[in-house]
Amino acid sequence: MQKGALVLEGGSLRGLFTAGVLDVLMDGQIWFEYVNGVSAGSLCGYNYIARQPGRTRDIDVTFCADRRFLGLNNLLRNGGVFNFNFLFGEVANVLNPLDKATFAASPQIFEAVATDCLTGQPKYFRKGTMPSADFELACRASSSMPGLSEIVYIDGVPYLDGGCACPIAYHRAMALGYEKRVVVLTRPAGYRKKPQISRGLEKTARRLYARRYPAFFAALREINRRYNAQYTELERLEREGEVFLLRPAEPVLVGRLERHADKLEALYQQGRNVCMERLEDLMRYLNT
Repeated sequence: MQKGALVLEGGSLRGLFTAGVLDVLMDGQIWFEYVNGVSAGSLCGYNYIARQPGRTRDIDVTFCADRRFLGLNNLLRNGGVFNFNFLFGEVANVLNPLDKATFAASPQIFEAVATDCLTGQPKYFRKGTMPSADFELACRASSSMPGLSEIVYIDGVPYLDGGCACPIAYHRAMALGYEKRVVVLTRPAGYRKKPQISRGLEKTARRLYARRYPAFFAALREINRRYNAQYTELERLEREGEVFLLRPAEPVLVGRLERHADKLEALYQQGRNVCMERLEDLMRYLNT
C-alpha cells in the first residue's frame, strides 16, 4: 500500500482518461492509502477501490449510445441525463457486476466530493462511515451536474456536483497530512476555462438555484475562476515537486455527453499510455 494520496478530477466522460490511468495502476498492483474523487472521478475511484480494472471503460464505451444510460430523456424519467438508477441498478447487479464485497473490505480510505447546496461548500463523504447505499448516493450527488441532474438529498441536505465547489480536491489530501500527492487531471498542461460562465448557463442557474440556494449559485458563478486558480497552483506545486500530475498529453476532444465510442476508447488508451510512460517517474516520486 502506497502511503500517499490519489486525487481524481471530474469531467464527465473525460473520465475515460482517468480510467486508463487507474487501470495501469491496478495492473501494477499500485494501491494508494487515500483516494478522493470529484464528479466522474468518484465513479472512477469506486471501481479502483473495488479493484476492477476495465470496468469504467467497459461501461462507458458499451453504453455511451444507449438511452438507458445517457440521454436527455433521462432528465425527466430518471433525474438526470446520466441514468444513475440504471448504472447502480441493472449495470452494477447484472450487466457488469460491481464487486461490492471487495469495495467494502478494502482498507483504502475513499472519499466522494459533493457540493452542499445550502452552503456552497464541498462535502467529503467517506466510505465506511455510512451505509453502502448512502455512499452510492454520495457518488451520485458528486456526479450530478447542475441543470442536467436533479438535486440529490442525503440526510435531508441537498447536494450536487462536487466540481461546483471543489474541482480538484488536492487541498483535502494536504489537510489530511499526505506528503505524497498524485493528481489525475482530465485536461492538458496549460488549459484554462474561459473567465466567465456562459450567459445561457448563468440564466439557467439563476432560475433553478439563485433564490432557494444563493450560496450554491454564488459557487457556480465562481467555478471558472476557482478552476483556473487550482490549475495554476497545481502547475506551481508540480514544479516544486509537491505533487505529481498525470494528465492528457494533447487537447481532449471528448465532450461531457460524448456518444462516440471510438473517441472514448481513444481517450482511455491515452490515459493508459500516459501512465505507462510516466510509471517509473511516478514510482520514483512516491519512494523518495
